[in-house]
Amino acid sequence: MRTADIRTRFLDFFAERGHTVVPSAPLPTPDPTLLFVNAGMVPFKPYLTGEVAPPWPRATSVQKCVRTLDIEEVGKTTRHGSFFQMNGNFSFGDYFKEEAITFAWDLSTRSVADGGYGLDPAKIWVTVHHSDDESRGLWRRVADLPDERIVARGDEDNFWSMGVPGPCGPCSELYYDRGPALGRAGGPAVDEDRYMEFWNLVFMQYERGEGTGKTGYPILGELPRRNIDTGMGLERMATLLQGVDNLYEIDETRPVLDRAAELAGVRYGADAAQDVRLRVVADHVRTALMLLADGTAPGNEGRGYVLRRILRRAVRSMRQLGHGDPALADLLAVARDRMAPSYPEVADAYARIADQAQGEEDAFRATLKQGTTVLDTAVTRVKADGGRQLPGAKAFLLHDTYGFPIDLTLEMAAEQGVEVDREGFTALMREQRERARADARARKSGSAIDTSALRAVLDEHGPTDWRAWDTLATDSRVLALMGPAGPVPLARAGEIVTAVLDRTPFYAESGGQDSDAGRLSGASLEADVLDVQRPLPGLVAHQIRVTAGELAVGGRVHAAVDPEWRLGARQAHSGTHVLHAALREILGPTALQSGSYNRPGYLRLDFPWRGGLSATVRSEVEEAANRALRRDLPVGVRWMTLPEAKELGALALFDETYGERVRVVEIGGAWSRELCGGTHVEHASQVGVVALTAESSVGAGMRRLEAAVGVEGFGYLARERDLVARIAEQVQAPRAELPDRVAALLDRLKAADRENERLRQSARAARAAELAGQAVEVAGAYVATATTDGDAGAARALAVEVRGRLRAERPGVAAVTLSGAKPVLAVAVNEAARTAGLSASALVKRLLGGRGGGSDEVAQGGGADRERLAAAVAGLPGVVREELGA
Repeated sequence: MRTADIRTRFLDFFAERGHTVVPSAPLPTPDPTLLFVNAGMVPFKPYLTGEVAPPWPRATSVQKCVRTLDIEEVGKTTRHGSFFQMNGNFSFGDYFKEEAITFAWDLSTRSVADGGYGLDPAKIWVTVHHSDDESRGLWRRVADLPDERIVARGDEDNFWSMGVPGPCGPCSELYYDRGPALGRAGGPAVDEDRYMEFWNLVFMQYERGEGTGKTGYPILGELPRRNIDTGMGLERMATLLQGVDNLYEIDETRPVLDRAAELAGVRYGADAAQDVRLRVVADHVRTALMLLADGTAPGNEGRGYVLRRILRRAVRSMRQLGHGDPALADLLAVARDRMAPSYPEVADAYARIADQAQGEEDAFRATLKQGTTVLDTAVTRVKADGGRQLPGAKAFLLHDTYGFPIDLTLEMAAEQGVEVDREGFTALMREQRERARADARARKSGSAIDTSALRAVLDEHGPTDWRAWDTLATDSRVLALMGPAGPVPLARAGEIVTAVLDRTPFYAESGGQDSDAGRLSGASLEADVLDVQRPLPGLVAHQIRVTAGELAVGGRVHAAVDPEWRLGARQAHSGTHVLHAALREILGPTALQSGSYNRPGYLRLDFPWRGGLSATVRSEVEEAANRALRRDLPVGVRWMTLPEAKELGALALFDETYGERVRVVEIGGAWSRELCGGTHVEHASQVGVVALTAESSVGAGMRRLEAAVGVEGFGYLARERDLVARIAEQVQAPRAELPDRVAALLDRLKAADRENERLRQSARAARAAELAGQAVEVAGAYVATATTDGDAGAARALAVEVRGRLRAERPGVAAVTLSGAKPVLAVAVNEAARTAGLSASALVKRLLGGRGGGSDEVAQGGGADRERLAAAVAGLPGVVREELGA
């Protein structure tokens, strides 16, 4: 049975039993504790924890998941995969243990002809928590399982919680006996390779308290509503039903592995080390396909870094298999054909996916070439010095400068028999992250919101009555105030607090749109609204600064958005939609927005594209955007179901989570149609103008456009006009002739620079000949010293020039110091001097007391004391005599 058919059969089974079929959420998740969805229950977490009322009593889904904690184990064992699909059925206070156990047993053992999976009931084992006598009894009654195939296990294996206070409960797992060829008899407690887990039923019935680990917390009592969360591994069920040994050999993965083997000219199963690399390629290519399809782009941080690491591990594994040519596009096409029956979007977006992957592969191949040279040189030096450990600073240099992930450095160093100072590398990375965090805190000082303190407010008062789409002002009541240390009863003038209102007209930052600005006012109160966020689903929190009077919990206030700010925000957000549509009009559908940010007067938009946009293309994009504004395209909002929106062709942001009904914003109908919760103008002409101000790279295969809009856009164009006018006046040319006139001036400057350099070289050559003639003979060697002006480069160039004028058959040393600013010494020695044992680097370090460095041929260093430097250079002949042993 194909994996896609297993998936469909699961959803159909539960749909027939009253479950709402919920589409898979995108892999990038808005959950701040996760980079990607890593379990089937993640999209349902707000309903399971009670933060949000569930829209249905029971649901089912097949959720895409990515886990990368065990990425180093991928391929080494046949149990780890970075991408997997989790079939799940969920009950939100509806049915509980008996129905969940009945559903799982029925679907697993029902015949294929009747819509089941046809597993042999005699080969199924289950585990239950040792305290869960109810589940043990249900397995006996529902499935007629004997006691020896119902295994009791402890908290580590059969008790579930999210690791924080909240819902928890026992779980029951289903295992299938794959036969004696795969391990020992005795059930899952003895061998979990032979007995493969394929389904986990979680019974959420208790509330847990504070504590660490899987057992270090108290059980506070029963939940008011008991929930069911189950997860059946789709790949594991495919492994069982397709009669293969592991997840790498199922129909969605094995074709990628076979194509990799074909490209590399190897055979799977012939060599253990090659098999590991083939499994890495098969897993990582499929994972990369799904991440790219869901809008993740390779980058240096967060999700982008995970994707970059996965792609690079696949590329390097192919190189280790002996295939040095580009391979990702070929392999991704195989994965696309296998995944498209379940996820048509991978085929629809394949042109973009392949382009991004190829860009990353090209960049990494260049990086690999550069970084490998640096690493090989460093390893050779470590071994030459008798060491066995690569310094952490060198590993950090490879990571920070050459884009080498630490795992790649570890792997390549280990292949050459050298360890890496992981602690030193980690310390440098920690320092870098702390600097970044400090910068971020400085930029966003005081805006952090304590979500745990606000949860009680949400539980007591319910969701905020949010009116940002309808009005600019509301009369509101203050439900809670939060200071730095927690809840406070009131805030006085000068204090900054977080305020929760019963209703608000303020837009909370989301979907790329900055939050509104405005004021709260009362009988004697004045307060500025600095920031607005949604720290919890349904709850809006305002960061405010009290400027006069006092703000107290329970008080009445008038909340008013700054109308100019809101107008600018609407212009910027609508301008972002317009620019996105214009970009796709000019570049094609693969130029799909992967990130955006807009605030009054400014917008930026990130999109996948290889190479920079030419001035002509930028001009065409800008013209297409402003043409839409001149046409005054209507802006409309429609509500519909998510499937209806997709059928209509509405574009969705990949990292947003959508409910059953979605808000579709249209500009000119189908010309721009996107899912969006932001505020917008009513007609395109109200945007005013879109003026592109910058285009840049934000990572391999990713570009960024920035633009000024509205009044700021007109201001930008006016400043550009004034700048052009000033330049035209200075070069005394009409504006139309400016490009040619400026080009001519640049040509003249370049010609003058070339002539000046020629004169400098001639002067340096003449001086070098004179200095070489004045060299003193020391123990059969010639030593020349001189002083020059300029910078360190000038001193180095003159030293090299003098060295070239000394007699080649005799050892020659040239030393040059600067007469100007900071004292600098440059030393160059010829080949005869190196043969005699002289080193430029050693001479510099000796003269400068250990400072400076370079190669044996040329080296330089500096110091703060000019007189000491002059004395050191005066002693150069004696140093040369000692080095030569004379």
